[in-house]
Amino acid sequence: MCEPFATSSRGTCVCDASRSAAVLLLQAYISGPLPETDDMNRASLAPIAAALAVSASAQMQPIAFTEFDLDNGLHVILHEDHSTPIVSVSVMYHVGSKNETSDRRGFAHFFEHLLFEGSANIERGEFSKHVEKAGGVLNANTNGDRTYYYEVLPSNQLELGLWLESERMLHAKVDQIGVDTQREVVKEERRQRYENQPYGSILIEVLKRAYTVHPYQWPTIGFMEDLNAASEADYRTFYKTYYVPNNAVLVVAGDIKQDAAKDLVKKYFAGIPKGNDVPPVKAEEPPMNGEVRDVVKDNIQLPAVVQAYRIPAIGTDDFYAVDMLNRILSNGNSSRLQTKLKDEQELALVVGSFSLPFEHPGLAIAFAIAAAGIDPDTLEASMNAEFARVGKESISAPELAKLKAQLETEYVQANSRITGVAENLANAYTFMGGTKTVNGELDRYLAVTAADIQRVAKEYFVPQNRVVLHYVPNTTQN
Repeated sequence: MCEPFATSSRGTCVCDASRSAAVLLLQAYISGPLPETDDMNRASLAPIAAALAVSASAQMQPIAFTEFDLDNGLHVILHEDHSTPIVSVSVMYHVGSKNETSDRRGFAHFFEHLLFEGSANIERGEFSKHVEKAGGVLNANTNGDRTYYYEVLPSNQLELGLWLESERMLHAKVDQIGVDTQREVVKEERRQRYENQPYGSILIEVLKRAYTVHPYQWPTIGFMEDLNAASEADYRTFYKTYYVPNNAVLVVAGDIKQDAAKDLVKKYFAGIPKGNDVPPVKAEEPPMNGEVRDVVKDNIQLPAVVQAYRIPAIGTDDFYAVDMLNRILSNGNSSRLQTKLKDEQELALVVGSFSLPFEHPGLAIAFAIAAAGIDPDTLEASMNAEFARVGKESISAPELAKLKAQLETEYVQANSRITGVAENLANAYTFMGGTKTVNGELDRYLAVTAADIQRVAKEYFVPQNRVVLHYVPNTTQN
């Protein structure tokens, strides 16, 4: 599967087009897409776009890989595929917004930007140009749990990609000039994508009510007061703590010869010193034990209702059932929320329901933007009825079969590009209990039964386990 709701510098990864409305609400949580004119803009996709696709039918077969560890703790995964003459070089660091402290919120996302500044051997602003000149593309994205960098290059440029990522890991430019430059970039991003966007604060408002102890309570974009208050020494400490080989996985995928690739990996990464042990996130969020309700005024024309339910962590058995329940509610034009609230009752213009797949217990978000003249109470009552119906009535066999067929198609699409295969391998190693689990992810979805979906509806989608927000126009009197 794709990594849902991680937004990159050029665009948003959403599992399917029918969920694209979720982007509206996610901008307050994830590191949002930057403008094309931004100085973090990556190389054009044009030179090798045609070469990125691989055979979809082949991707129904298990993903083959080899893996090994370097003495410095770096985990390396190699995937050989000669379908096209390209190679993906990617590094996933196990650091996201949950690794930040409450006075340095937004550091992980900030470093997504900062680590393109250059290195001891790469002049400032030249990092992207190396890839552009080689006819490749590069990008990065951040969420609550990890930061992911990648380059896609012609296969004869594998060594370039490895050199660039080793430079980022060994001695990136973390200095006041780069901090000042990227702070202005992030400030502008925050203004454009969150502060000046209708409904742009929804995830900020949800997270701070859904979590009171865990660092998930703040959005990945962070807060400018923390970035402004941080010293150069603070930034250096964060870099030396988290962007180290023993907190990362390197994936090399594509048109490679494994023995040669392994030698090049050792050449560029074996000499990077191991970092100190990475401090674990020990915070445990207590159960909600009661509904949290609030009204938020915003510069909007139409009210909205948002419901956030606490759900199990990604990789747990119940997560798959919860995620399938969300898909039943909003995946496609014939989904339940779409059919009932939008088409039949004409109460909403936009509806959706999706999972935030956190490493620690996460959230399922349901939302609806009201049609003209519809009040939030009426809209919420209809949303509640649909959730209650899933708990009371088992979904039909045809409805479940259709959903599983959609998941199989999604699986093929996610692995139809070498970049998707590489990221899925990194995710499997980092979050799912080992790289070998990459070939069992789809099976875990397909094993979910109608009874499982009904059970999680009764257990997690209940009023005492949720945050409810009514977004209303500033002119509304309460």
